[in-house]
Amino acid sequence: MLYDNYTEDLLGLKGAILIKIEEVENVKHIYLKTTAEAMVCPHCHFETKKVHAYRNQIVKDTEIGGLQSILHIHKRRYRCKSYGHTFYEKLPFLKRYQRLTQRVMVKVINDYRHEYSTKRIAEMNHLSPGIATRIFDRISYPKPKFPKVLSIDEFKGNAGRKFQCILTDPVAHQVLDILPTKKSEDIRAYFGNYSINERRKVKYLVMDMSQQFRDIILSCFLEAQIFTDKFHVCRYGIWAMEKIRKDFQKSLKPEDSKWFKRSRWIMISHSRNLKEEDINQLTIMLSYSERLRNAYYVKEAFFGFMESRNLEEAKDKLMHLRLAVHVVNLPEFTALYAMIKRWEPYILRAFSSGYTNGYTEGCNNKIKVLKKNCYGVRNFNRFRNRILHMMAA
Repeated sequence: MLYDNYTEDLLGLKGAILIKIEEVENVKHIYLKTTAEAMVCPHCHFETKKVHAYRNQIVKDTEIGGLQSILHIHKRRYRCKSYGHTFYEKLPFLKRYQRLTQRVMVKVINDYRHEYSTKRIAEMNHLSPGIATRIFDRISYPKPKFPKVLSIDEFKGNAGRKFQCILTDPVAHQVLDILPTKKSEDIRAYFGNYSINERRKVKYLVMDMSQQFRDIILSCFLEAQIFTDKFHVCRYGIWAMEKIRKDFQKSLKPEDSKWFKRSRWIMISHSRNLKEEDINQLTIMLSYSERLRNAYYVKEAFFGFMESRNLEEAKDKLMHLRLAVHVVNLPEFTALYAMIKRWEPYILRAFSSGYTNGYTEGCNNKIKVLKKNCYGVRNFNRFRNRILHMMAA
């Protein structure tokens, strides 16, 4: 009776009686038997207690104390009195035709929530990669429902096609779906599978400055307002400043050029985020060139615009940015302002809400880690389910 309690409470093997435990070559062998109970025949559904034969079944279980554990179960085979059918008794911790306990499968599924490779997950659970893959392939995620705020972005997945698309809910921090390609006709066909009423649920759509995505959204989501993510706009300002800095570095001596390169973050940071020693170093760097000083002045005006707290402030600072670009007349920042004017309605909308693509970009980074650990994933359906499972709350 004491062993029964140990088995059920500590080992979690309900309905089994512990006979003995042996440790052989760092593997725990646990020998069990079951209590004789009346069983219902799965064929005729009559109850019987008649035992036809016995069988020893070997089953893999989760680790105990860091060691692999194997269960040796002394099972009964019952015979139905009515029709003579035979069948094995049911165990609550073991499904029919399985050589793995339920909790091994649960642990494998939970391990797939991390950025581990299938080989690593198999090793952690003392399984073959094929078995671990077959367990995970039981997971399938259905087509999602659209939220009020939808975010779309592309990433390099190499699963079937070079690029895939990701759809997220940036408010609820949830990955909705992964699309197999970034081709316009395929994305339109995907959105076309949803009814008009379902698409009308999307009121705001967050994206980068992709002409392709903008055209698709304007044709598929007629009532949604497009927001351009601030992060992607900021990158253009940093790239403009970096191009001017790199061009100037080419005229310097090697030691000065290395110093400029090591200190580049000072030039692309907002001045209000710099410490006193950083400001002193910045002053020295800007003293080298009037073009650098002019570029830094425009960059600060650009950052001031991007940090606007509301729509009205953004419009005022955009006017100041236009004047700064016109005065210094640097081609890099002239191109930056031209880009802002092309996307102005969508960029300005971002200042009237807090919606960004930050969560989506974070998901893309986790996908990169997954790809790196797995050395790539070629099967798209498995890749899609893996990402959705990994990002699930």
